[in-house]
Amino acid sequence: MSAFLLLSLLTDVLPAAEAEAAPVSDEAQPVTIEAEPAVQEAQPVSNEVLPAVEEAQPVTNEVEPNAAEAPPVTNEVLPAVEEQSEGTDELPEDEVVPGEERQTSEITGLFVERPESAVAFKGKDITFVAKVDSTGMLRKPNIKWLKGKWMDLGSKAGKHLQFKETYDRNSKVYTYEMSIIKVVDSDAGGYRCEVTSKDKCDSWTFDVTVEAAEETQPTNILEAFKRTKPKKEGGEAGEDEGDLDFSVLLKKREVKVEEKEEVDVWAILAAAKPCDYEKIAFEYGITDLRGMLKRLKKMKKFEPKKSDAFLKKLDDLYSVEKGKRIQLCVEVADPNAQVKWLKNGQEIKPSAKYVFESVGNLRKLTINKCNLSDDAAYECVVGEEKCFTEIFVKEPPVTITKPLDDMHVVVGDKVEFEIEVSEEGANVIWMKDGVEITRDLTRYRIKKDGKTHMLVINEATKDDIGLFSVFTNGGHSESDLEVEDKELEVLQSIADLTVKAAEQAMFKCEVSDEKVTGKWFKDGVEVIASNRIKMTHTGRIHKLTIDDVKPEDAGDYTFVPDGYALSLSAKLNFLEIKIDYVPRQEPPKIHLDTTGSMVNKNTIIVVAGNKLRLDVEITGDPAPTVSWKKGDKEITEAEGRVRVETRKTLSSFVIEGAERSDEGRYTITVINPAGEDKAELTVKIVDVPDPPEHVKCTGVGEDTATIIWEAPKFDGGAPIKGYLMERKKKGSQRWTKLNFDIHESTTYEAKKMIEGTLYEMRVFAVNGIGISQPSATSKPFMPIAPTSEPTRLLVEDVTDTTCALKWRPPERLGAGGIDGYIIEWCKEGETEWVQANEQPVEKNSYRVRNLPVGEKLLFRVFAVNIAGRSPPATLQQAVTIREIMEHPKIRLPRQLRTKFIRRVGEKVNLVIPFQGKPRPSVSWSKDGQPLDPKVVNVRTSEVDTILFIRSSEREHSGKYTLTVQIENMEDKATVEIQIVDKPGPPMAVTVTDVWGFNAALEWQPPKDTGNCEILGYTIQKADLKTKEWFTVYEHNRRPSCTVSDLVMGNEYNFRIFSENLCGLSDEAAVSKNKAVIAKTGLIQKPPSYKEMDMSRSPKFITPLVDRCVIAGYSAAISCAVRGFPKPKIVWMKNKMIIGEDPKFIMQNNQGVLTLNIRKPSLFDGGKYTCKAINDLGEDEVECKLEVRVATEKVEERK
Repeated sequence: MSAFLLLSLLTDVLPAAEAEAAPVSDEAQPVTIEAEPAVQEAQPVSNEVLPAVEEAQPVTNEVEPNAAEAPPVTNEVLPAVEEQSEGTDELPEDEVVPGEERQTSEITGLFVERPESAVAFKGKDITFVAKVDSTGMLRKPNIKWLKGKWMDLGSKAGKHLQFKETYDRNSKVYTYEMSIIKVVDSDAGGYRCEVTSKDKCDSWTFDVTVEAAEETQPTNILEAFKRTKPKKEGGEAGEDEGDLDFSVLLKKREVKVEEKEEVDVWAILAAAKPCDYEKIAFEYGITDLRGMLKRLKKMKKFEPKKSDAFLKKLDDLYSVEKGKRIQLCVEVADPNAQVKWLKNGQEIKPSAKYVFESVGNLRKLTINKCNLSDDAAYECVVGEEKCFTEIFVKEPPVTITKPLDDMHVVVGDKVEFEIEVSEEGANVIWMKDGVEITRDLTRYRIKKDGKTHMLVINEATKDDIGLFSVFTNGGHSESDLEVEDKELEVLQSIADLTVKAAEQAMFKCEVSDEKVTGKWFKDGVEVIASNRIKMTHTGRIHKLTIDDVKPEDAGDYTFVPDGYALSLSAKLNFLEIKIDYVPRQEPPKIHLDTTGSMVNKNTIIVVAGNKLRLDVEITGDPAPTVSWKKGDKEITEAEGRVRVETRKTLSSFVIEGAERSDEGRYTITVINPAGEDKAELTVKIVDVPDPPEHVKCTGVGEDTATIIWEAPKFDGGAPIKGYLMERKKKGSQRWTKLNFDIHESTTYEAKKMIEGTLYEMRVFAVNGIGISQPSATSKPFMPIAPTSEPTRLLVEDVTDTTCALKWRPPERLGAGGIDGYIIEWCKEGETEWVQANEQPVEKNSYRVRNLPVGEKLLFRVFAVNIAGRSPPATLQQAVTIREIMEHPKIRLPRQLRTKFIRRVGEKVNLVIPFQGKPRPSVSWSKDGQPLDPKVVNVRTSEVDTILFIRSSEREHSGKYTLTVQIENMEDKATVEIQIVDKPGPPMAVTVTDVWGFNAALEWQPPKDTGNCEILGYTIQKADLKTKEWFTVYEHNRRPSCTVSDLVMGNEYNFRIFSENLCGLSDEAAVSKNKAVIAKTGLIQKPPSYKEMDMSRSPKFITPLVDRCVIAGYSAAISCAVRGFPKPKIVWMKNKMIIGEDPKFIMQNNQGVLTLNIRKPSLFDGGKYTCKAINDLGEDEVECKLEVRVATEKVEERK
């Protein structure tokens, strides 16, 4: 009984000990889908083979000696020597993570608080915290949590590893946390926390040591004899129910590990031959051979490739401050090699900004005055090889050099906030009481002028009171704006008046604001305007005028401005005088003064803009009525620019700022009961003239230009005395006077100019009054000298009415170049030249037409540009206009002298030149018959003829004859065209004889040869079992052959293809009879075997894992399944089948199933299920996907 119990105990415990000796991390994935069960239990292997061997930590669980002999396997492939050299989970104090130096305890760089090394207990949770100060950063810092040298833990985020990020706006400190949930042995090792922010970087390393949790042994040995079955439902379990568990009584012994010298197994493997890999793996305890090979492949992949073109490549990155200069340098192997520099894939051209240098083997690129657009990726290309780098342009913070000042204004004033910054083009944000001011707010105008930035409020109101701030990325400034009500000042108050009956009373006051309106009151009652009472408001002056004052008008008058607690008062006193009236009448009379500004008796000349005041004395009793008229229109205005002021014995006609429209004939009329008088005046307005018009350049010389213009339309009322001229270079703002004495003509020749420079002109008109405004600027012109004469003038061809000339360009062109050429001709002995072309010709040849037949003519050619004509190039001898007879001749191209072959469907385009004078007649024929224009197209010019067939057919084959004829002279040429096609199949294929393993075939040539010679035949065979065709002979020329090496016991069919220039025939001729190869009596006994049944129901070997992802970042969930026949895969979300939704991409790679979710949102969270179904059954796995929003996005929304 005791032996049986001991055997059972060992049987239960040993597998558990083996499993405990080889723990597997949560992230381990199987390498193969189908593996032997025993291997999977004993040695589970991760599908991740990490390059850093040193990061792994050995497993030290105490197990039985037999179980301890099995090499422990973690989620990383480790050499056995390293596992044995470390006896405990805890690193010595003087030992550091390989590849990393021990850091001091001082806080460096960006960290305010750094993560510290810690001891974690297996199965417990642990959290590491890092804090970063972002006060001096322009952008949010990026943080990475790394294990070992380069394993980024951010991609491992999930149930086991969790990351958290928070931000404190007051202290501007970012807090980053990394939590390890339920620590396992594989979490031990060296870790690194790395933070970067544009041009700043800092990192810190810390260690994690994993220790097993302490277990207490039971004090009473009987308590160890526990039964494994649970209690029965609804009552207590019996004493004898359940199985006894003796595993607690087993003692755990420490594994004795021999200390050995550390060996770099990967260096040994890298230097060894592939045939020795298995031996080395066995020696050092590496059990995952496939993982080992993958890692060796990656190690070789990362080995730097030696460059044949570069001796020294570019650094990985460069950093330069904005506005500074940077130089990139490479060293090439070939001193004569040419290099290309590229920026973001685009080739850089040398310029003032990009300077290329080549000194020996060095090639340099210098970038001057770097700006933000130079922040890019650069390449240096030599032949097929490239090297890469990246330039980071540091932008210095923009500071405020001139801050804001507090402002104190009154309502309606203009407010201008102004600052100066350290950089032009800086981004500046204006705010009022913490709210950003945008250009959409029409009350505010934001202006930029270089480094000066302004915020303008045209009319300040009480609503503008507040705190105005301006921000740059390097500072800010504030200003308080206070707005007070505007006080109204009285510049002139109204005064008391004492007037007589029928006189005029005028109250007048002046206030400080032109826009202020008001009301007039008499004894507290508002005054209403009428024909006798008038109220006016001109600028800051307010008037109340009462004509023909009456006794009831007397009283207290008050003016009250609108919107102000202010009033101006005065009193009108009525003076009543009693006079004994003795009626006396005197006819009215106008006493006009004809001295002063009158040029003759009744004409007055006034300079525009000046003031005219004409005082006319009037007599008469009773006082006459005065009337002024311009033409038929009466002038009644007492105020304004043109007005009439009337007193008792004086009437004044006033024009303020005389204008042209005031010119004309004026009439003054006076009337009283005793009579009437009348006088006429003529007012003439004189002014400076209008500007001259249509200024243009009509001709230029080497340093001169002729300018003309038209006189002004209006001379200002005074004769034009002359003109003043100015010129400037195009693009310049500086005008230069050309004459100080008045130039009387409308044509002027400007001198002392620079050839090849564009100039502009303007003209001023001058009369007795003054100088006009400048004319419109002329079109730009350039002083240019004419070119030299054309060279090598020759006669190219002569006919009965035409002559073809050709020449070479002038030797000296000058700055103006050439616009064209002018050709002239004249009869020999005469001097009258006739221009042959109306517009200049640009080519260096021209055919002069419509010439007199039989005459001897001379020709000359001028070169023309903006400066005019050049000296002529003239023929030395006269040319007789008579056509020269030339025999017709066909110049047949060499390729057309033999048979011209084309395939069916190809185009035929034959160009055949010919010559002859006069122009010959051309005709084509085919096989002696004229060509059909619907079948063949023919186009003929003066020098060649073209035969064109768009899509050739066999019917186009034949002999084509070209005939060129002049009167009774002719020339002929024949072109033979052959249109070919694929041949038809051979005929009557027959197996004539069969002997041994041979068969004899014969056939007849094809009926359709494709219009060309048959080059051979292709013979193929096929046995009746496989029915697959195999080629036996190619290019067989005879219509017979013998096929050998046939297989005994098979029957064969044969087929034959014809072959010509176009290739094999589309169809093959099959033999009418078969060739049977007889057997020799051998009997085949097929072996009996039983096929293995591979069918199995689907089973997931890797389940789905719960995940937590960030919204907006694509995510994927995956699992692995096996089964035969291949199962159908169905993905479901919350038990709903995911159809053809473009947001989801479903992949199946050899049983590894992946569901990619493109940019998930909060609605994509939930429970995802993967179901596999085939004819033998189904299986499913599920996981929970949580989608959370990034912390910084939540804060931005707040």
